[in-house]
Amino acid sequence: MPEMDGLLTTAYLVAAVLFILSLGGLSNQESARRGNTFGILGMVVAVVATLAHPKIAVLDQAMIGYPLILGGVILGGVVGIILALRVQMTSMPQLVAMLHSFVGLAAVLVGFSTFLAMDGSHAAEVADGHEAAAAATTAATAITGEHIVHVIEIFLDVIIGAITFTGSVIAWLKLDGKLSGKPLLLPGRHVLNILMVLATVGLIVPMFIVPELGVYFLLVATIIAAILGAHLVMAIGGADMPVVVSLLNSYSGWTAAAAGFMLENDLLIVTGALVGSSGAILSVIMCRAMNRSIWNVVFGGFGTGKSTGPARVVEGEMTEIETDALVEVLDDAKSVIIVPGYGMAVAQAQQAVHTFTRTLRDRGVDVRFAIHPVAGRLPGHMNVLLAEAGVPYDIVLELEEINDDFSKTDVVFIIGANDIVNPDALDDPHSPIAGMPVLHAWEAKHTIVLKRGRGKGYAGIVNPLFLREKTRMYFGDARDSMETLNAALKSREKAA
Repeated sequence: MPEMDGLLTTAYLVAAVLFILSLGGLSNQESARRGNTFGILGMVVAVVATLAHPKIAVLDQAMIGYPLILGGVILGGVVGIILALRVQMTSMPQLVAMLHSFVGLAAVLVGFSTFLAMDGSHAAEVADGHEAAAAATTAATAITGEHIVHVIEIFLDVIIGAITFTGSVIAWLKLDGKLSGKPLLLPGRHVLNILMVLATVGLIVPMFIVPELGVYFLLVATIIAAILGAHLVMAIGGADMPVVVSLLNSYSGWTAAAAGFMLENDLLIVTGALVGSSGAILSVIMCRAMNRSIWNVVFGGFGTGKSTGPARVVEGEMTEIETDALVEVLDDAKSVIIVPGYGMAVAQAQQAVHTFTRTLRDRGVDVRFAIHPVAGRLPGHMNVLLAEAGVPYDIVLELEEINDDFSKTDVVFIIGANDIVNPDALDDPHSPIAGMPVLHAWEAKHTIVLKRGRGKGYAGIVNPLFLREKTRMYFGDARDSMETLNAALKSREKAA
């Protein structure tokens, strides 16, 4: 029906525009809520338009259309609501990685389903022929025409989906602490990756030469791609996982775009391209901010290429500070920079940090936040936590905006951060994080570090900043420590 086709095209166009507006809104903290609203509206339009598609109506006549779809929507909605209510902000990176894996797995399953349906349809067409010559002509036409394009679309969808699925599962395991954050650097890993890529791509050829065995060749290619995806992420250090999550987001987008071509769904193509390109751009931006190459992320071993020898041995003792002494340091401070890290997220200390910030600002202290591109386990993780607590956007600054100000600051307050303030990134060429831009917290007059214990950071290396003369350690759970400090500051104000 031409009228229905026109309505569907219009609905898809509206949804695509809403998705673009959503991405535009998410690029800024102040407009992020509006961006989320646009995204929700766009998805509602997309789902309704898809349900109205004539192909769904045809399936529904056989009682396999709307019942299955609605059942899936209800089941997915219930799971989504449960996750939204139960998952803490500290677990959001793991959740995002797992959601990426769902996209990849869905692409693989839909790809195989489409291939089997196509193969069965093709076999039926040949079987219906009354003469061998006619059957051969039909098969040859299918193989040399649209059949080739469709098989390539399915192949790309399945392969990218398999890489996304296993890569995201490994990322989830690393982020959740079920796997070590240290990179797995196998001998000749890059050669191994290249061989797996060549083997995967090469398996599409026999799918045309021996079409009756096509599904088996596709299965083998999928297994190799799955191993490749896992190996690529295993070779990436834990401290660099925010970039990996961003890249996997891009992979999931390209997977959706490939599925759009496979399913002849224009909106899925546009949406996948938007997600894929935006994820790729974000990955490039983060890599540039960390002085790394995007190719190191794509092919694994990110953050390991510049370490050519043993890291230097760091010696010294950490010096603790008590609450009363810390209050005295803050009494004399005119400027304070707070550096939040994953420890703040784990302790859910952002509300106490906001109270601390408000107390100091009420006393006339210039308080600002310094955000590193990979602070936390997800791009923008710290920004979201601080916005959730109500910290004003205008005092939350990125690394390049505030790094020159540390030398003019009285007190730097490091809350649960480690690798992003490690001076060895600049001083030790053999360090695993050598060359990575870090926040110059050691340049301030006083450096206060809130830390749960004396352990190493997520990259698994010692931070010499904690041993320096100007650094004082304030040990304990970040939220408990901040609440204790807030109470002490309040008592001091009452006493005054």
